[in-house]
Amino acid sequence: MTVNDASAAVPPHLSHLAPPYDRDLVSTGIVHIGVGGFHRAHQAVYLDRLMRAGHAMDWGICGVGLLPGDTRMRDALAGQDHTYSLTLKHPDGRRETCVIGSLRDYLYAPAHPEAVLARMSSPTTRIVSLTITEGGYNVDDATGRFRTESPGALHDATHPGQPTTAFGYVVEALRRRRDAGTPPFTVMSCDNLPGNGRVARTAVVSQAAMSDPGLAEWIEENVAFPNSMVDRITPATAPADIDELASEGIADAWPVTCEPFSQWVLEDDFPAGRPPLEKVGVQLVDDVVLYELMKLRLLNASHQGLAHWGRLLGIGDAHEAAADRDIAAWVRAYLEREALPRLRPVPGIYLGEYVDTLFERFTNAAIGDTLARLAQDASNRMPKFVLPTIADNLAAGGPVRLGAAMVAAWALGDEGVDERGETIPVDDPAGAGLIERAARQRAGEDLAFVGDESVFGDLAGDERFRSVFAQELRALRAEGARARMRALAMPR
Repeated sequence: MTVNDASAAVPPHLSHLAPPYDRDLVSTGIVHIGVGGFHRAHQAVYLDRLMRAGHAMDWGICGVGLLPGDTRMRDALAGQDHTYSLTLKHPDGRRETCVIGSLRDYLYAPAHPEAVLARMSSPTTRIVSLTITEGGYNVDDATGRFRTESPGALHDATHPGQPTTAFGYVVEALRRRRDAGTPPFTVMSCDNLPGNGRVARTAVVSQAAMSDPGLAEWIEENVAFPNSMVDRITPATAPADIDELASEGIADAWPVTCEPFSQWVLEDDFPAGRPPLEKVGVQLVDDVVLYELMKLRLLNASHQGLAHWGRLLGIGDAHEAAADRDIAAWVRAYLEREALPRLRPVPGIYLGEYVDTLFERFTNAAIGDTLARLAQDASNRMPKFVLPTIADNLAAGGPVRLGAAMVAAWALGDEGVDERGETIPVDDPAGAGLIERAARQRAGEDLAFVGDESVFGDLAGDERFRSVFAQELRALRAEGARARMRALAMPR
């Protein structure tokens, strides 16, 4: 981290930003694959807090990038000794900025694959963590099966010593540790997935089985994959964020901004050891499932509602959608009538208050989150955040109209035009087939969109869901988004 003066020393009025600990004393204990804004606003921040309190100096992070776009992160971090600024944006306009120092190194795997494998194979590395997005696990949402036919999986099975995917690297590093007699590291997923540890286990074991069934069995028996629930709204860094910091004397090539709220619930299953995360507010529990379902089916599902309804109306910002009376009323109706009844009580949390807190967070205009970001990769997100609630309500004989209406808003948005006639950009690489189906839907084939079994699973053939979806799609076309939301949200 540098500042804009000749000596590159922190000015007196910013001296409190620098980490108060000696970063030369921080050694690597965690290799993290997928260093993006969320990781730098969440996991790395918790570790920085520990280090500021004099703990966990042997739990520094080595970041790893796998994708071509990760070269930008590599270069940005390398130019400032792998530090970066974190700015909390409060709803009242206050800003709090500090410099995070827990990230000690960053390796771009395609350029230095052996360096990555050596770091992962080192006995000092005791955790390999992941934020590779919901779609990065190569697991079919409908079947729960690892996609062994994908090009990356096939390459890494054929050339296990020259991996290209996250799970190829994990498998090869575990093979090297096994062969050297080094205890395995823990694999810790920090992605928004139901049972993210279980999904990570499926991916790693399945990738290993493709080339070495014996190694797959060893991993199954010896490697821990704790589940976790993570939460902090972290929008993409905007040029204005960089300029604003520069006006304060802070030169940061890739800062992070986020909301003040942060939560991390983590299954306490770390045979190789872990940092004392409970000292900085992480909830270490025996079972994450209830917390995870609460977050995925309330917060993340609400984000999908804001995105798909808001974009039909031509709204661009998340806080504007959350403050829209009709959208907010619809989201609350969905949560109260269809999502909350399918959740069990969560220890220590009153779910009604949790929902109220969500709207306080969503309407924080300072965050500047966009509906385009929330709608990204919807074909991966909707099956995890919304479709399970619909399926549970179908099984229980409960209501599904609001959930089906959200799917209809998504489907209409994938046709690519909002109600003003403006283009809706569809950023969903995994949903290319859905975009083609949306075109058929626009031509009059009402059930084309929800017929994709790879996305909708059993719902694609469920007659009740299909019927309600078709009704809502037709009503949405006839009435418009705002009128339809009002009708659906009316008190029963």
